[in-house]
Amino acid sequence: MHPSRIVIGTRSIKAQKILKGIYESCIKEKVPFVLTNFETAELIKYASNAFLATKISFINEISNLCDKIGVDICGVSRAMGMDKRIGERFLRPGPGYGGSCLPKDTRALIKMGEESRVDMRIIKSVCEVNYNQKNIMTDKIERKLHGVINKVIGVLGLSFKPGTDDIRESPSIGIIKELLNRGASVKVYDPIAIESVRRQLTLHKTIKYCSDEYECARDADAIVLATEWDCFRNLDLMRMKANMHGKYFFDFRNVYDPKKVIASGFYYEGVGRSNISTEIESVGRDIFNDNK
Repeated sequence: MHPSRIVIGTRSIKAQKILKGIYESCIKEKVPFVLTNFETAELIKYASNAFLATKISFINEISNLCDKIGVDICGVSRAMGMDKRIGERFLRPGPGYGGSCLPKDTRALIKMGEESRVDMRIIKSVCEVNYNQKNIMTDKIERKLHGVINKVIGVLGLSFKPGTDDIRESPSIGIIKELLNRGASVKVYDPIAIESVRRQLTLHKTIKYCSDEYECARDADAIVLATEWDCFRNLDLMRMKANMHGKYFFDFRNVYDPKKVIASGFYYEGVGRSNISTEIESVGRDIFNDNK
């Protein structure tokens, strides 16, 4: 409803007039109107989505480096976004992109390249980084818990983004499947998408579908925030921790202030925030020792 530009691909004068009429209000508001042929319009869409996917995979790769060298990705991405040539959008690290558009359009662009004998090396790398990102998240869970066999992991968020029940290529689903493959039991909750997952993962009997966030956390060894729904932004962390078996809070969308999480009795683990996690783990041990 509020486009940054309108791209129309057509060879029909009649279609041009009809579409200009449909978008008359936008044209009056000076929204750029690009009129071109079918092929160019299609490539504009694919190239635009591939570029957004590139930004996501790029910041995720930088976040993985931050984890290794002790730098907070939040400061890096914030400062990068201040550069008008780069922009702040799509520079939020996480478990990768999903949904119907970015995965489909990047693959389509690679296929077009193959058919035209052009090696789309950057886009191939973007897809590879995105595919590997969910495994990197799962590795982080397994490493911190010293293995996930017979561990209970609560996962909050199943859709590929908030505000939809769309679970197509959702990073959350990829993480869940990998946790199950490695021997974990998984509890899940999502305010909308839970029925979609129930239908898709019917063969996985070790998944427990929960009615709310706190049932998902009950008796869990760790909780994973995988989709940043608004209802997950103000969790009663003390209540959640009181009913858990373990102490780890994996914030794979970097939603929470780590200090707030650790003050509730958790060990915090974000994406590209190892310097914060290490500092807080140390403080956390002191807190737990004091409680003893």
